[in-house]
Amino acid sequence: MVRNIVQRIKLFSSSRKEFYLFLKNLIGFYPRNIKLYDLAFLHKSASTIDSRGNFVNNERLEFLGDAILSAVIADFLYNRFPNEDEGFLTKTRSKLVNRTFLTKLTYDMGLDVFIDSNTTKNIDNSHIYGDALEALIGAIYLDKDYQTAKYFVTKKILSKFVNLTEIEQNDSNFKSQLIEWSQKHKKELLFDTTEEFNDKTRQPKFTAVVKIDNKKIGFGTGTSKKEAHQNAARQALDKLGDL
Repeated sequence: MVRNIVQRIKLFSSSRKEFYLFLKNLIGFYPRNIKLYDLAFLHKSASTIDSRGNFVNNERLEFLGDAILSAVIADFLYNRFPNEDEGFLTKTRSKLVNRTFLTKLTYDMGLDVFIDSNTTKNIDNSHIYGDALEALIGAIYLDKDYQTAKYFVTKKILSKFVNLTEIEQNDSNFKSQLIEWSQKHKKELLFDTTEEFNDKTRQPKFTAVVKIDNKKIGFGTGTSKKEAHQNAARQALDKLGDL
């Protein structure tokens, strides 16, 4: 009890009390390890260097949060739609973990203003915000436990900011659409992906080529493999619509 009171005094007497108060109101509890939450909002373009010379940013937390988010949503959809098949559940989950959708959620939740980034790219068209949301989920998991992270996703995000009916009607996952098309028409579908790094910013760039029956039909780039695949699939679908 005393430890909790001392922790609260430290949080709200700090220079970042606005951020910590926002967090408390958003996640529903007082953070214990506040450094985790600071890290969750630190994009790699604003990385710091620790005593061992390692770059410190939210990438590891984002990796963890991505896995937790996917598992929680899979569990949520499985129980929410007991009569739907695997294809429906997979497609709906893809929509909910899509980077574009996660970025919109970040704006809706008010997280965007707290992200620390020094990137020169158009941040509104990047996945920086979505990554921060996943990193926040990872931070909650480490600070508390899986059940708390699950509660945050289902009660603080899905229940408040997500319209499932609208999600069902909005089919914006281009890769899923392309996979469905290839299966329906019995075509062989392949994504070839390459990765390269910008020497100055150390940021990766992914290039994806879509092949159908070994014929190139789509091309896309992005700062993540998922983004490159989505852009390549979108171009492929546009071309297929013209055939």
